Amino acid sequence: MDNNRDLDLSSIIAEVKAQYEDIANRSRAEAEAWYQTKFEELQATAGRHGDDLRNTKGEISELNRLIQRIRSEIENARNQCATLQTAIGDSEERGELALKDAKAKMIDLEDALQRAKADMARQLREYQELMNVKLALDIEIATYRKLLEGEESSLSGGGGGIGIGLGGGGGGGGSGFGLGGGGGGGSGFGLGGGGG
Repeated sequence: MDNNRDLDLSSIIAEVKAQYEDIANRSRAEAEAWYQTKFEELQATAGRHGDDLRNTKGEISELNRLIQRIRSEIENARNQCATLQTAIGDSEERGELALKDAKAKMIDLEDALQRAKADMARQLREYQELMNVKLALDIEIATYRKLLEGEESSLSGGGGGIGIGLGGGGGGGGSGFGLGGGGGGGSGFGLGGGGG
């Protein structure tokens, strides 16, 4: 075989491996750090959110299972890459046919890596949507508490009423809290989601 050709192939493999390792390590580290931070935030507030947070924790468990599956796929891809490097080293003795087979395996490995990256991107999008729901719950609860504290004085004076309303509009979901006064006065606040 041509030595220059072997050298070019080895360089290509080394470059592909370096790029793969860098992308995989950075993607995994970012996803794990983001997941850990958000999961700890949810744990700190879980006792105050009732059924909504219990459902959220179930979704987080499902996301965790998906992340574990993606980690396994990435580890399998890494093992395949190591096996492929060994096969390429042996291809010098096996000739042109073995070299073609190794190139085909490299293409399959790159396809598997792209699928794993696509799965990770989808996973992160789903996690962001979940965090948006959690943030909306935090805002509603904080607002509700402030309004309740503000109503205590007016309730002790002229009396009032407190109402809580949940509603959604459009094609998506939404929720809101409202406080309404009786005869002695009151205040109101609403937070709702539109379409999407």
